[in-house]
Parts: sequence; C-alpha cells; structure tokens
Amino acid sequence: MKFLNTNFEGLYLIEPEVVKDDRGIFFRTYCADEFRVIGFQEEFVQMNHASNYKAGTLRGMHAQKSPYQEIKLVRCVKGAVWDVVIDLRQNSNTFLQYYATELSEQNAHSILIPKGFAHGYLTLTDHCDLIYHHTSHYTPGHEFCVRYDDPFINIEWPEKVKKISQKDLSYLNIDQTFKGL
Repeated sequence: MKFLNTNFEGLYLIEPEVVKDDRGIFFRTYCADEFRVIGFQEEFVQMNHASNYKAGTLRGMHAQKSPYQEIKLVRCVKGAVWDVVIDLRQNSNTFLQYYATELSEQNAHSILIPKGFAHGYLTLTDHCDLIYHHTSHYTPGHEFCVRYDDPFINIEWPEKVKKISQKDLSYLNIDQTFKGL
C-alpha cells in the first residue's frame, strides 16, 4: 500500500498495490503491519456497508464528539463517489478546511480519516457501495454534523445534490453550532 500524505495532519489517501493477471486482480485493503508504519495503532471495532441507489445522493457531513471520536477507513467498492472531510480540530493548521477526492471501484483508493474530522460523500454514479471501518462504535447523542452547503466551509461539490435525508438537511451552519469536538 502507498500512503499518500495530504496537507492535513493524519489524513492519508491510500493507493493499493494491485496484482493483476489473467484471473483478475488482488490487493490488500488493510494490513496492521503496514498501517503501523504511519503510526496507526488503533483497532477497528465496527465495519459498515452503505449502499446508494442513485447518482447525486449525498450523505454527510458526520462526526462524533469526544470521547467517542473515531478514525475511519473508507473505500468505495462499487461505483464512484466524491468523498469529503472537514477538519474540526481546533488546534490544527487546517481547521475548518476540507479535503476532497474521488473514491471508486476503478481506482480502489481508500481514505484514512483521523479523529476530529466530519465525513460525507456525494455519489457520482448509480449503485454505489462503500465500506467503512471505525475505531469507535456509533454512539447516538454524540454525533456532530456540518451542513453540506455551509457557506463558511464552501465545499465545491462536482455535481448537483439530488437526494439527501431530512436529517442531513436539518443541520445548522457551523458558525451557529460548533463548540468543539
């Protein structure tokens, strides 16, 4: 695996080392030994699968408050998404900035998201499936969410949002809600 640094401390884009032959392809999506090289010592305690039916579906932007903050390893296994994270770490040089990248079944990239980030994505194709690995269990009542269209963050989505949950639409702008994670 290749761990590509971003401008955000602890946030890595991961490119697999794909082995290809006449049978197909093979690659690792996680290896504890390889992750230790970047200082990752955590254990994944929950794995989720999200399936999205239509292009233009937005899920996000979600985080959990302390003490339930989590590291996420996210990969798109079918279709393609525009994956976005927002740095909510108040002492970070990239506080309230976002990072975005395409995750797809074709590029097989993953993103390792550190604690203190909100995460979400927009589907670019119909029938998108994502796999999430979490270092903390989802804990209702400790979620913090950022509006996907918050003018302060100003995320540039590559396509129009066509489907979003009422819950994700209900979030206030960050300047009205953020008190730290």
